[in-house]
Parts: sequence; structure tokens; C-alpha cells
Amino acid sequence: MPVKLLLTLTTILVLKIKVFSQTTAINYGDNTAAGKYSEIRGFKMYYETYGKGEPLLLIHPNGGSIKSFENQIEFFSKNYQVIVADSRAQGKSVDHTDSLSYEMMADDYDVLLDRLKIKQAFVIGWSDGGINALLLAMRHPDKVRKLAATGANLRPDTTALHPYVYNDILQSDNKMRDSIKTGKASIALKNAYKVNHMMLVHPNIKTEALHLIKAPALIIGGDHEAIPAKHTVEIADALPNAYLWIIPASGHATPIYQKEWFNALISGFFSQPFEKIEGKRMYY
Repeated sequence: MPVKLLLTLTTILVLKIKVFSQTTAINYGDNTAAGKYSEIRGFKMYYETYGKGEPLLLIHPNGGSIKSFENQIEFFSKNYQVIVADSRAQGKSVDHTDSLSYEMMADDYDVLLDRLKIKQAFVIGWSDGGINALLLAMRHPDKVRKLAATGANLRPDTTALHPYVYNDILQSDNKMRDSIKTGKASIALKNAYKVNHMMLVHPNIKTEALHLIKAPALIIGGDHEAIPAKHTVEIADALPNAYLWIIPASGHATPIYQKEWFNALISGFFSQPFEKIEGKRMYY
């Protein structure tokens, strides 16, 4: 075969592969083949499901959506039935009420699992999703088999949020509130304000209340992130059955920038029996 013809055929094949990969890429968060709505506690909750196996619920961060977990869905759907939703007032889950709290969202996820006839699930929560995961395990303990929470906080102050992060949230809050006061604010702006403002007044979880969580937990945080490492340690220490993972040279977005490490470690945590390391076991 002439070299020019061979090169031409090779180029065509490469182009076809590129086109095929582009056309078969899944648009997480806007996938009509996997997406559905469910009427839940006064609003329509949008969710998508992928894969087969034991149920795994993914809960995204503040202002995020299903797409926030685009680095996790394919990985975990190889071994689990992945359920991932847009939390109340975020993504496609439109909510026109004025109130919003983490407790409300935790109860929403409890109902979603009921609607899907899921008695118990593994749970991964990121940031606000981590708070929701902890509250789901506290308020509906039968629903959570094991949980992994990264970048969660228990209270809305500078002991649990880095001062830079807290001030950034406060500045955004002030700007949106001032715009709303003009009387010309859009529905989208009012909703964004509600979602952002929640972080200044919630959560309000007492450290000792974490003793209610009996499910094994993996508590994760970056060593240079929005949540001070000592607060992440505080959460892990308060849980009766928890492992702690502080990731070096990492910020708040561990599921993105540490995705391979993040996915593999959580997968191992879910698949292996939980073992308390205490007494003589601490020596080896």
C-alpha cells in the first residue's frame, strides 16, 4: 500500500475516532437518557442515575449541580448504581420558596431514596454536599451505609471557614442583597442570593451531635482549603466510626484536582470492612 494512501487512511481513522468520542460523551446534568424529575416536598427534584450495583448517592456543593461530579460518575458507575441529583434551588431543581437550609436538603434526599425504593446507600458529599451527607446520616440513619464527606463544615463562622472564604461569601451576599433592594432583581438573582446567604447562617451542627452518626465515615479535607484542617479534624474526632484524610497541597476542589486519588481511596473505603484502629492495633 502506498505510503500516502496509508497516511490518508490513518488520518481518516483518527478523525472518526475523535468524532465518535465527542458524540458519545455524556453530558452529565443534562442527559435526557438518564434524567428524570420527582415531586419532592414542594418542588421538582432533577436527578440522573447511572450503572448497576449497590446504590451510591452523590451530593454536590453549594451552587453546583450534577455536573460537579463529572469526574466521579463514570468511575463509580462501573461498580455502583450512581444516583446524583440537583439539590433544592440549584441546577434544574427549581424551588420558588424563600427558605433554604441543609436540613431541608437532607430530608429531600431521604425522600428521593424512598421514591427510588432504595433502603440504604453509600453517600459521597462535597462541601455543602458533605454537610448534607452528615445530616442525612444524623436525621435518617437507616439510609446511610457509609459516607465520605470532603470540605464539610459544622458552623458558619471563621473557625469553620477560612476568613478569606467567609469574607468572600459575605461580599457576594451584600452585593446581591443591594441589587435586590433596587426592586429590579430577577428571579435567578433572588434564588442565587438565597443559596449564597444560606452559607452565612447555616449549618448549625453541634460537634457532640455527630455522635448520633453510627455509619462508618471518611472525612476528607485539603491542607490548604476553604475549611481549616483543624475543623476537619474536629469533625472526624467527634464521629464514633471515622477515618480522616488530609490531602497535601490541596484546596477545596479535591474531586476535581485530586480526582484519581479521591476516587480510588473512597472506592477502597466503601469496599473494605471498617476497622477501628485502637489499643495495641495503633502500634502496627
